[in-house]
Amino acid sequence: MPYLGYGTQRMLTVRGRVLEDPRWRPASDTDSRWRNLVRFWQHLESDEVPGARLRARFGSVAVESVTDREGYFRLDVPAAVEPAWHPVAIDLLEPRGIGAVANVLVPPARAQFGVISDVDDTIITSNVRSKVRMVLTAAFNNPRTRRPVAGVREFYRALHAGGLNPFFYVSKSPWNLYPPLLEYLQLQGLPVGPLLLRDFGWRREREHKRKTIEDILGTYPALPFVLIGDDGEQDAQIYGDVARRFPGRIRAIYIRALRAEKARISMSSKRAASSAALK
Repeated sequence: MPYLGYGTQRMLTVRGRVLEDPRWRPASDTDSRWRNLVRFWQHLESDEVPGARLRARFGSVAVESVTDREGYFRLDVPAAVEPAWHPVAIDLLEPRGIGAVANVLVPPARAQFGVISDVDDTIITSNVRSKVRMVLTAAFNNPRTRRPVAGVREFYRALHAGGLNPFFYVSKSPWNLYPPLLEYLQLQGLPVGPLLLRDFGWRREREHKRKTIEDILGTYPALPFVLIGDDGEQDAQIYGDVARRFPGRIRAIYIRALRAEKARISMSSKRAASSAALK
């Protein structure tokens, strides 16, 4: 299962996972809540393949790697390419299996900025402030029945500028839910870009997001970024930390307010003071 990747005009980075059976099927408008629940469980109950040997091929260049104990792989393929989406062929060598194609984004040289967006309660209604409601929402729905956040499609398309400005989605959702999240982006007409999720297990969401965002900024040192999230968890604090660590790189931070009006005013005042300090 290759993931949408990102790279530069000199290097294409391919990420993905080898599973015995991905069990991914496109959603249907007629799927019942029970069928959605079964599919949700199938996504979570993955059978990963550790130690699998793979080869990535792009033009005359081939690079090999081995999956880790959770079945994940990463291959850095040297290449001289123009800005565009580039298909990289992946062959499963041992154990032998079918091949796949990973699409890797090299942002346009004319891009004005990149956009890094949260997912839950930023582009899709998830109820992140209630863990029980969040799980039930994900379990009993599918990409066709999940509710989008009002106005997000128009806002993101305007920022995308017809493909000029690249999008990256960073979320604490597990990699197991990658297929339905990608399907959701496509069904909603949102800008398609690399989805950077995390593995199951004990790992601080704050560190995952911060490190992933810093990796993107490090990959494109000449590109400023817009950060978009919500106040359901720690987006404001994480984005503020990133802005301080990378002065001059963050063009704007947008936070969708989910809390009561009094809390919104308080948080807005704190952010304003923080922004002033950054200047």
